Amino acid sequence: MVKESEASGGLEWRINMPDGSSKILVPESMPRTRVCGALQGVLMGFLSNFWGFIHKAWNLGLNDPKKFFHCIKVGLALCLVSVFYYMRPLYHGVGGNAMWAVMTVVVVFEYTVGATLCKCVNRTIGTCLAGALGVGVHWIASQSGDFEPIVLQVSVFLLAAAATFSRFIPSVKARFDYGAMIFILTFSLVSVSGYRVEKLFELAHERLSTIAIGTSICVITTMLFFPVWAGSELHNLIKNNMEKLADSLDGCVADYFANDVNANNVKTEAPNKILLGYKCVLGSNATEESLANFARWEPAHGGFNFGHPWKEYLKVGASLRSCAYCIEALNGSINSGAKAPDVLKAHFSKFCLRLSSSSSAVVKELSTVINTMTKSTKIHLLVQEMNNAVQELQNALKSFSEQSITSVTVPKLEESDNGAVKAKTSPALVQIVALVTVSSLLMEIAARTEEIAEAVNSLAKKAEFKVESDEKSKQIHNPKALTR
Repeated sequence: MVKESEASGGLEWRINMPDGSSKILVPESMPRTRVCGALQGVLMGFLSNFWGFIHKAWNLGLNDPKKFFHCIKVGLALCLVSVFYYMRPLYHGVGGNAMWAVMTVVVVFEYTVGATLCKCVNRTIGTCLAGALGVGVHWIASQSGDFEPIVLQVSVFLLAAAATFSRFIPSVKARFDYGAMIFILTFSLVSVSGYRVEKLFELAHERLSTIAIGTSICVITTMLFFPVWAGSELHNLIKNNMEKLADSLDGCVADYFANDVNANNVKTEAPNKILLGYKCVLGSNATEESLANFARWEPAHGGFNFGHPWKEYLKVGASLRSCAYCIEALNGSINSGAKAPDVLKAHFSKFCLRLSSSSSAVVKELSTVINTMTKSTKIHLLVQEMNNAVQELQNALKSFSEQSITSVTVPKLEESDNGAVKAKTSPALVQIVALVTVSSLLMEIAARTEEIAEAVNSLAKKAEFKVESDEKSKQIHNPKALTR
C-alpha cells in the first residue's frame, strides 16, 4: 500500500505484516544508487566529450594534412636533437648545456619554412651579437676594479633599454622583434653570470654551439620533410580570396533578383557560406602581412624566385578588401527593410545581373592568373565588357530619371491648415532609392574590380609571369577556331 508521508510531504511504501501491523519500506540502497548514477553520468559525459574531441581532431587532420605532417616534423626534430643529450660522446662535446639545443627546437620550430628561418636567423644573430657584447663589456668591467658591478649594471640598463625601444620601430618589429628579445635575454645572462663565472668564454662557446645545433636541425627538418612555404600559402590565400569574392558578388545579386532569375531559368544557389565569403577577405589582413613577412626569408622554391615581389601581394589583398567593403554595403542594402517594386526590379535586373556577372568574371580570371602565374590575354576584353555593362546601367538609370514615374507611385497630396496643398512623400520613393543604391554600389564594385586588375597586372609584371601560348591567344581572339 502507498501512503502519503507527513514528514517529507512525499510518498512512502508500507507492507502489511502477518500480525496486522504495517512496516515502512526504507530504500537502504538509495544513496549507493545515486552515487553510482552520478559516477556513470560523469563517465559518460567524459567519454562523449573525449570522443567529440577525437572526431574534430580527425576531421582537422583530414581537411588539412599539412598540420598533421607539421606535428610529425616537430617530433622528429626533437628526437634528432635529443641524441646529443643521450649519447655520451656528443654530450661531452657540447658540455652540460645540451638541453639548450632541445629548448631551441621547441621555441624556434614554426609551421612554415619562412617563420622557422626567421626565428632561427633572429636567434642566431641576437645570440652572437649579445654574446660578443657581453664578453666585451665583461672585459671592460673587469679592468675597472671595484667599479665592475656598476659598469655591468649600467651596460645592462642602456643596452636593454635601447633594444626594447627598437622593438617599437615598425620595420624592426616586423622582421627582428624576436631577435631583439633574444639579444636582451642573452646579454643580460652573459653580463650578470660573467660576474660569478670564471670560464665565461667556455660557457659562451657551449651556448652558441647548442643554439647552432638546434637551429640547424630545425632548418633541415622543415625544408626537407613536407615543407610548408609561407610564399605558397600567401599565393593560395590571395587566389582563394578572389574566388570567394566573386562567389559572394554573384550570390548577393542573384539573391536580390531571385524572382527574375528564376523566371529566366537561371540557376541560383547562394547559401550563406557563399554570401558571407567576403568576410573571409576582410579578416585576412593580418594573415597576409605575416605570410608576406615570412616569405621574404625563404629561398627560391617552386615558381617563386629569390626576391619575389611579395609586397605586391599585399597591394592585391588591399584592393580585394576595398572591393569586399562595397560588397558588404551591398549585402546590407539588399537585406534592408526597403524593397523595390517588382516592376522596377524586373526592369533593372538584366542590367544589374549582367554587371555583377561581368565583374565576377573579371575577378575569376584574375584568380586564374594568380593560380597559373600566367598573364591573361583576355583580361582586357573582360574589363571592357564590364565597363560596357556599367555604361548600360548608367543609361538605364538616366532614362528612368527622365521618365515620369506616376505609373509606379502617385504622390499623396494633403491640405495644410492655411489651405495650401502640398505633396507628401510616398513610401514608394524609398523603395526606388533602395534600388538605385544597389545599382550605384554595383558600379562602385566594378570600379574597384578594375583596381584589382591593375594590382594583379603590376604583380604579373614585377614577378615576370609567363605569357599565354600563341595558340591559346589565337583561339581567344578568333572564336571560330574553337569550333573547328
